[in-house]
Amino acid sequence: MQKEFSIQVSPEVASNTAALHHFLAKHSGISFNEIKHIEILKRSIDARQKNIKINLKLVVFVNEDFVETQINKPDYSDVSKAESVLIVGAGPAGLFAALRCIEMGKKPIVLERGKDVRSRRRDLKKLNIEHIVNEDSNYCFGEGGAGTYSDGKLYTRSKKRGDVQRILELLVAFGATRQILVEAHPHIGTNKLPAIIQEITQTIIDCGGEVHFESRVVDIQIKNNEISGVRLQKGDTIEAKKLILATGHSARDIFELLYQKGIAIEAKPFALGVRVEHPQELIDSIQYKCDYRGEFLPPAPYSIVKQVDGRGVYSFCMCPGGIIAPCATSPGEIVTNGWSPSKRDQATANSGIVVEVGPKDFKKFGETPLAAMYFQQQVEQKAWLEGGKTQTAPAQRLVDFSSGKLSADLPVTSYKPGVQSVELGNVLPDFIYNRLQKGFQEFGKSMKGYFTNEAVVHATESRTSSPVRIPRDQETLEHIQIKGLYPCGEGAGYAGGIVSAAIDGEKCAEKAVFSFA
Repeated sequence: MQKEFSIQVSPEVASNTAALHHFLAKHSGISFNEIKHIEILKRSIDARQKNIKINLKLVVFVNEDFVETQINKPDYSDVSKAESVLIVGAGPAGLFAALRCIEMGKKPIVLERGKDVRSRRRDLKKLNIEHIVNEDSNYCFGEGGAGTYSDGKLYTRSKKRGDVQRILELLVAFGATRQILVEAHPHIGTNKLPAIIQEITQTIIDCGGEVHFESRVVDIQIKNNEISGVRLQKGDTIEAKKLILATGHSARDIFELLYQKGIAIEAKPFALGVRVEHPQELIDSIQYKCDYRGEFLPPAPYSIVKQVDGRGVYSFCMCPGGIIAPCATSPGEIVTNGWSPSKRDQATANSGIVVEVGPKDFKKFGETPLAAMYFQQQVEQKAWLEGGKTQTAPAQRLVDFSSGKLSADLPVTSYKPGVQSVELGNVLPDFIYNRLQKGFQEFGKSMKGYFTNEAVVHATESRTSSPVRIPRDQETLEHIQIKGLYPCGEGAGYAGGIVSAAIDGEKCAEKAVFSFA
């Protein structure tokens, strides 16, 4: 017999199988010897009070042996001779679109401008150490897309968009730990995700699909308002009747290509700001209300939002026990992002802190649908100039930032290219800078100790989401103008993270396959 319970226990009990066994025997009415196994279904932390509790949803196996259910890959068939679907981009949207095509009996041909995971590492090293930006191989472009080396956070609020559980189980089938099915805020870690991405890619190839790296698309070919193929930078032309465009939120050349060809796109609101880094111990003490976190609690995250002068100022992509990374995709710009290893065991915590940006903010660039992108680009280029025309990030201590005071010195931060003391009011637009100054002070009122000069503000956090939306039909998911073109994922403006991008990739694949009939 199996009985399901929702309980609240101390971190010590939640972390110890024997202690949990004794707790249930005492409080459930089931004798100790009758409990054969306890399977945890969901786990979350309640840190609202000083005595922190762990919420557990679990199943108790009463006088019944437990046999772990294996989570296997779907029964993918050989599609090498099937009709093909062309997919541009090998991020979560593109790879999960490819897997879904195979599942439905069609052959995916994936074109990725960047390099494979292993080759990509060398370019990331050059970016961090030598400040050399490879426009096709960086933290945003390459096998697995931006998520591969940017943490692997799997939490999404987009549960109405599709089957989140299915995506998580597929990731487990490809090598992720089963804990991502349990944790309220699942996370894989930058050190673990590359191997999972490689396994997905290899499965696509083993089933007869194709994955081509260093294959940058420079033209989308159209006849009679229908997709006919693409042309690559190296000169090859690939014919296609179905094209899933999953190029990510940083593919500015694709946005410009669509605009030049008269393919409908729209400027989209987004958010822009900075990335702030605190000692992890400080965030732990604030969130857990303790001097020492101990071994039974994970490094503490935070999520915070305030309204400042009529706009949202909020945390984005918070990375406990994490590192700040240089995420520029072109020379002459500074872009920061954050990531954490699977254990989240670094000494620092970082988060994007951003301000909402809307149409009136980028109107100076005219009526072009690329106006938001140009605004974003201008701020990144200003950061590069102020940072010394390298990948060194312009930075300030947090209290100095809010006081408009140049920091006399800066501590060593996790940002490997280094930081340079700059008054960030010279980098950020006034409406963003002024709201961030006030916003940090408001954050400090809610999180006692947060507003401190131990924290360092890095500019800029600008790639929060795509500054462009590629409009598509709500039912068919085809572009509103071009038949056979399926704008997909974050870059098209329809997702915001690994899981939601994967869901959108599957949906686009399904629509593309169904349209063959």
